[in-house]
Amino acid sequence: MKILIAIAPEKFRDEELAEPVAALQKAGIEFEIASTRRGPCTGMLGAKTTATLSFDDIDPKRYEGLVIVGGSGSQTHLWDDEMLIPIVKMFHQSGKVVAAICLATVVLARAGILKGKKATYYESPASFREMKIGGAVITNAPVVKDARIITANGPPASKAFAAEIVHALTAVEW
Repeated sequence: MKILIAIAPEKFRDEELAEPVAALQKAGIEFEIASTRRGPCTGMLGAKTTATLSFDDIDPKRYEGLVIVGGSGSQTHLWDDEMLIPIVKMFHQSGKVVAAICLATVVLARAGILKGKKATYYESPASFREMKIGGAVITNAPVVKDARIITANGPPASKAFAAEIVHALTAVEW
C-alpha cells in the first residue's frame, strides 16, 4: 500500500507533515511526497523535506490515498494548482481516501468533493469563503471523516488526523 502526500514547496506546516509521516511509517504504509515541483521543500517552522515527484508526475492508480498538508504555503501554491485539483477528483472518484488539513482543505472544496460533506478547516476569511462556495457542511470538530474524506482544522489536530488516515486505510469495512 502506498499513499501520496502533497505539500507546498515552501511554508507547509511542519507537524501536519511530520505526524502523518510518523503514523504511516509506524503502520508500515509506504508514501511518496509530491509538490508543485521536485526538490527541496521547507516548512513554516524550518522543517526540510524533498518532493520526489511533481504533481504532473502523478499516476493516481499507484496510490491508495492522498494526504494534502496545510500551512500558509498551501494557499499560495496549492489552492489554484491546475494539476492538483484534477488529482483530487481522480482519487475521490476512485473511492480512495482523500485527506486534507488546515488551509489545504480548500483544495478539496475547489475540487468539488466537499459539496454536502461534513468537513473542518483552518478558518480565515478566504478559507471560510472557499469552503462555503464548495458546499461543505462545516463542523467545529478538530478532525472530521465523511465517507472516505478526512479533514482536520490545523496543527493541534495533526496527530488525530494522522491516526484517522491510518485507520481509514487499514480498517476492514463491511
